[in-house]
Order: sequence, then C-alpha cells, then structure tokens
Amino acid sequence: MTTFAELGLAPDILRALDEMGYASPTPIQEQVIPLALQGGDILGAAQTGTGKTAAFALPLIQRLLPFANTGTSPAKHPIRALILTPTRELAIQVEESVKAYCKHVPLRSLVVYGGVNINTQIPILKTGIEILVATPGRLLDHVQNKTLMLTQVNTLVLDEADRMLDMGFMPDLKRIVALLPAQRVNMMFSATFPEEIRKLADSILNNPAFIEVARNATAVTITQVMHPVHHERKRQLLAHLIKSRDLSQVLVFTGTKLGCNRLANELNKAGIHADAIHGDKTQQERIKALDAFKAGTIRVLVATDVAARGIDIEALPFVVNYDLPHNAEDYVHRIGRTGRAGA
Repeated sequence: MTTFAELGLAPDILRALDEMGYASPTPIQEQVIPLALQGGDILGAAQTGTGKTAAFALPLIQRLLPFANTGTSPAKHPIRALILTPTRELAIQVEESVKAYCKHVPLRSLVVYGGVNINTQIPILKTGIEILVATPGRLLDHVQNKTLMLTQVNTLVLDEADRMLDMGFMPDLKRIVALLPAQRVNMMFSATFPEEIRKLADSILNNPAFIEVARNATAVTITQVMHPVHHERKRQLLAHLIKSRDLSQVLVFTGTKLGCNRLANELNKAGIHADAIHGDKTQQERIKALDAFKAGTIRVLVATDVAARGIDIEALPFVVNYDLPHNAEDYVHRIGRTGRAGA
C-alpha cells in the first residue's frame, strides 16, 4: 500500500494529513498527486466520494510552498491558485479542506460565492490570499468591482466541470479563462464526459494526462433497494419506512423545489422532523439546514439536485430517490452521498 509520504508530499503537508487521520491515498490521489507535482495538465474522471479534492489540492499547495510567507503586505499574497466549483456548498467544502491541509504552512485561502453580501468578502481579499475557491458568477462580480486580480494565477482547477456546463456556466468560464496568464497548470475534474466537456478540455488543457477511476459507476459500498409503490402513496411509504425502521439522517431527493418544500412539510405533519434545501433558499438557510442535519437535530433533509454534488456528510447512512433523476449520472451523484471513504 502506498503512503502519502511516498507520493512526494512535503513534511508540513504530511503532518496535517496525519492529524486529519488520512491513512493512505485513494486510487485517484495515488495517480493524480505525482503527476500534478510535476506540473503537467490533468483531466481527471472520478466518481463522487473518491477523494479528488485532496488529489488536486495537496499538489497545488505543495507547488505554492516556495511562495509561502508570513509577510503582512497584501502584495506578498497575490492569488496564485484558482479553484472553480459549480455550487456554493461544494465551494465551501473544498475551501475547508484546503484550510485544513494548509494548517502548518503560511498560505492563505478564501471562498467566495453568491447569495451572500459581496461586501463581507472584500476585506479578506484586500489582505491578500494565495488560494481562491469560487463559484464563477461571484468571481466575475469581484473582477468587475476590481476587488481581486488574477494576473498571477499559476494553477487553475475546474471541479465538477460537467455540472458547471449543466448550470449554464460556459460563458462565465470562457471569460474567466481569458483573464488568466497563459502560462499556468490546469486541472479539470468531471464525473461524466459528454461531448461539451471534451470540447472544454481541449480549449483549456495542454496535452493533459487523462486519469480515470471507476467513472459513471455506483460505489460498491452502497446497497441499493427499490420499493415499487403507487405514485399517490410514495409519501406514506417514506414516512412508514422512516418510522418503522427508526431511520435517522435520511437524505431525500426530489425533482422540483416545490415538491421539495411540500414533502418536508408533509413529513413534519407526520411527526418526522424534516427540513428542505434547494436553490431558492438563501445561503444562510441552506447552511443552517445542513448543519442541523449533520448534527442530527433534524431526521430528514429533503433536497433537489443542488445538494447532490459536493455535500460531504460523514457516515451518512441513507439516501432516498423520492423522484428519480433524469439521467444516470445524477443518480450516481445522489447515492454517492453515502458509502463514502470506504464506509
């Protein structure tokens, strides 16, 4: 079994990993980290829950170590790495990981996303940060306001690239890429590879190494069960399963925001403490619901696909597809919220 030390990571990074309880690298980490340390472009295909955040973040941090400093001048801390994600939830989670990996190195990180007051993000940007995690729309807001500069970015990471295209971020991505220095390392990760993703990869990456780990497959650690039921009785069956089996921490996916709210209300009426999370909720509402769910104060979190990617709930036991998604990829992502890290 390979160790993180054998992959060539610096002692200060290894120390942080050790403190976080990272025992040995996952297959994607084992393949991506050595290549990324060499500074080549990478196109990575990996199903959700395989540990790709560490796969791109650890070598990125190591390559920034020569620039790490404790100076107070903002000029000493320009943005050197840009990580783009499609959703706020994933952006927050990625930046939390980056912060943890940087525990023993003087590199600063920040996450910026929409749905919150932009003025809260500006003071931190002004102090200088090396690693910026962002959603495309909010990043462009900052560019327009001249509150950040991208002229010294030497690494670009596109995470969940397929979802970015699904969400209509293509024009924003093109604008952002045009603002970056031509000489840089690019890493792009996607669980699925439709034609548009291949075109995007061709336009951004230079002779990338293609790394694939069990793409478009459901994790073997997940047991899948189907309950045939009449449409009108789905809600009753869900309530029955939760109550009769005394299930807690159940993540339930619906197809629409309206259906999401309605189901959460109906479950509460049935005496099952539930909350809803979807695109019409404010960021604060989404974080509050997610935190309550993680803490176990609410039993059921009803979600639309906005929550299907990037949400990492440790040892989440149950995912229910109340409404089936329109494609297999979304199904893989939804159920991939459980059975993570070998559980």
